[in-house]
Amino acid sequence: MENFSSYITEQKNTHMTHLEDRVIYGGVNGTRQAIMALRSLRDMLAGKHKGNVSVKWDGAPAIFAGIDPSDGKFFVAKKGIFNKNPKVYKSNADIDADTSGDLSVKLKEALKYLPELGIKGVVQGDFLYGTGDLKNETIDGNNYITFHPNTILYAVPKNSGASKAIRSSKIGIVWHTTYHGDTFESMRASYGVDVSKFKKSKNVWSQDAMLRDMTNMTMSKKDTEEVNDYLSQAGKIFNKISSTTLKELESNSELSRLIEMYNNSFVRTGTVIIDTSKHVNGLVQWINSRFQKEADKLKTDKGKSSKYAKRDELLKFFSENNKKSLKLMFDLQKYLVFAKLKIINILNRLSKVNTFVKTKNGFKTTGPEGYVAIDKLGGDAVKIVDRMEFSYNNFSPEILKGWDKPSR
Repeated sequence: MENFSSYITEQKNTHMTHLEDRVIYGGVNGTRQAIMALRSLRDMLAGKHKGNVSVKWDGAPAIFAGIDPSDGKFFVAKKGIFNKNPKVYKSNADIDADTSGDLSVKLKEALKYLPELGIKGVVQGDFLYGTGDLKNETIDGNNYITFHPNTILYAVPKNSGASKAIRSSKIGIVWHTTYHGDTFESMRASYGVDVSKFKKSKNVWSQDAMLRDMTNMTMSKKDTEEVNDYLSQAGKIFNKISSTTLKELESNSELSRLIEMYNNSFVRTGTVIIDTSKHVNGLVQWINSRFQKEADKLKTDKGKSSKYAKRDELLKFFSENNKKSLKLMFDLQKYLVFAKLKIINILNRLSKVNTFVKTKNGFKTTGPEGYVAIDKLGGDAVKIVDRMEFSYNNFSPEILKGWDKPSR
């Protein structure tokens, strides 16, 4: 059985496409990648081959740190590290010149304490907490040390060894990606960070993102049969989709982006797409409406005509054959999501840190942001996220975020 390292490659971990969206952007090969990734993850959990799974932590900001290959100096950075002119910070003055507020404070703390780890090369992680971010909370009668960097609130039992290390530290970072290359522009990502090579520092609670004890996690026969059924349905639908339709989408990045945006509008409201024929027709109407609104904002006839011409060119895609294939494509995505959610529910059993969201009426249990499945060589990965749950938490005004506090 081939594993997903044969199919999935990410050059830089600044943005990873959701597994089901590979169908939209990747054409025939992208669809095959998504199906094979889930098959491989199923087999991994069934003990048929080895692999690693890391947890996606909901930290903020995403942070890069290490040694600048151009001058050998230590730096910290945001995602601008991979710009044509890389933005890296080697002094507080560098940080002040480009950032402000809470972000500036956290980058300065990272620049102050991370050199103590003796990082070689370049690594990427998520900033979890800094000065003043740790709280003592009682949730459902249990005492925790908590930190709330973004949407998800993390809770560590107060009497645990991890809690003691966290309380004595200044900052907390979870690492997930290593970079190799002679320049920032040419660097390639390798998923996973060997934190055992870091020096110990009482000031930095430094963790990798890997799930442990994977040997204790095997899918039950019932779980496996459910995932198999979903993947079988996806495979049957895949065989019915016109390859021409998928190739057209793959070559039309703007249309693919619009389809993703339209789908995301349903994800954010927690709406499950039942009638995929209706969804296709709604997509056409949505594109029409979007371009009409953009044209209405323009003052000149020339500008309006240009906007309408662009709309008409995009709408040429929606032939009857392509609309039929789009319906099938959305059906296929549904089955991929069903299989993904089943696997996520199994992985959630392994979580060692409690995760909640904070509401005006208290705390509500939630799952981690998601997971990244990594092949056994640690070089390739695929993101699996319960988008309905996380997007609702992320966009709902009922859910209080980490930045919803007077200190920010």
